[in-house]
Amino acid sequence: MAVVKPKKFLGQHFLKDLDIARRIADTLDDFPDVPVIEVGPGMGVLTQFLIEKKKDLTVVELDRDSVPYLNEHYPALRGHIIEADFLTLDLSAIYKDRFCVIGNYPYNISSQIFFKVLEYKDRIPCCSGMLQKEVAERIAAKPGGKTYGILSVLLQAWYNIEYLFTVSEQVFDPPPRVKSAVIKLVRNERKILSCDERLFKTVVKTGFNQRRKTLRNSMKPLLGKDCAAYADPIFDERPERLSVADFEKLTNIVSDFLPGSVNEKK
Repeated sequence: MAVVKPKKFLGQHFLKDLDIARRIADTLDDFPDVPVIEVGPGMGVLTQFLIEKKKDLTVVELDRDSVPYLNEHYPALRGHIIEADFLTLDLSAIYKDRFCVIGNYPYNISSQIFFKVLEYKDRIPCCSGMLQKEVAERIAAKPGGKTYGILSVLLQAWYNIEYLFTVSEQVFDPPPRVKSAVIKLVRNERKILSCDERLFKTVVKTGFNQRRKTLRNSMKPLLGKDCAAYADPIFDERPERLSVADFEKLTNIVSDFLPGSVNEKK
């Protein structure tokens, strides 16, 4: 079968550098006995090294041209290829226990992939792979930086994140217009937040919706204009300066002052 042509509408840029593919596969070496799901294997440049490591591997591929190519060139994958959109998969129907996620992630859905990982955070001990450099920097950013945002806080609440290395545009077919990067997320020891998790997500997203404003202004959609909570100094800060622990504290304050809450303070 002929090679698979990258499709722009799927955000495909096929990696050509085998050394980089091998280094990405190596990111899962700390989890040798945990099953792996690879997102968007394409023509299998990363897949071949995961097979070489004898991983319990399942791949998810949306491209109808790639599926027969993978079946033909990687017999070990037969019966382990899911032709579907990873974002719509019920992963709990595939895995009853822990599993790792890896891939050369399509640029156009990389953030959504990591939000999906969060939905299964108690089952995913490690998630690694390659994505657009800008998104990788955002995920790994520390408080105080311009790239620190929603994805940074929500992922860092549950994962230790390591920015591993930057990848040139020239190792892809076709070359993307931006650089790429490889990152690794390893589940931290946090079991629960010290606040309501659903409200935590809402507070983080609300804060960064107006990231250049102080929290006194950005929290108005939740607390109104003249809430007594604004006397707390945390509302003088901009969201980009708050750590995960600070956002937990902020969430508990917001919870106490939400209109209609039984804990609402006057």
